[in-house]
Amino acid sequence: MSLIVDVLLWAIVVALGLAVVARSQSLFVDSLRLAAREFLALLPRIAIGMIGSGFIAEMLPQHLIPSWFGSGTGPLGLIIASVAGALTPGGPVVGFAIAAAALKGGAGAPQVIAYTIAWALFALPRVLIYEIPSMPPRVVWLRVAVSLPLPFLAAWAAMIVGKP
Repeated sequence: MSLIVDVLLWAIVVALGLAVVARSQSLFVDSLRLAAREFLALLPRIAIGMIGSGFIAEMLPQHLIPSWFGSGTGPLGLIIASVAGALTPGGPVVGFAIAAAALKGGAGAPQVIAYTIAWALFALPRVLIYEIPSMPPRVVWLRVAVSLPLPFLAAWAAMIVGKP
């Protein structure tokens, strides 16, 4: 499956590159230059994030994961997972590494889904540092309020669909 996704992504990149070449060769060269610059700027950040998230994942208390986030924890486990997701700082490297480590440690799939949805929708550090300074606080809190049921709905949908 991973190979199919890789091939599909590369096919999209090649198609977009050909579309840019057809439009303007100088635009294509500028695009390659910008892409290389972005790649080189992001590479160290990704490497540091991967190493750091590995440390975070190893620091998770493996003996507590099944009792707090296990498949038998029910609604309380979903609430704890959602709160943990909302409090998790960092980008996808951190959030997904913690989610993967929790799965390996015995967390239930619905709880991990609730965690990742809560982390993606309303990570408190992001809300406080980026959203409130750039948008009216009333809009931010309204967005957070209407998003509150989504981690639970996604987890319950996963329970209905079946074990992922």
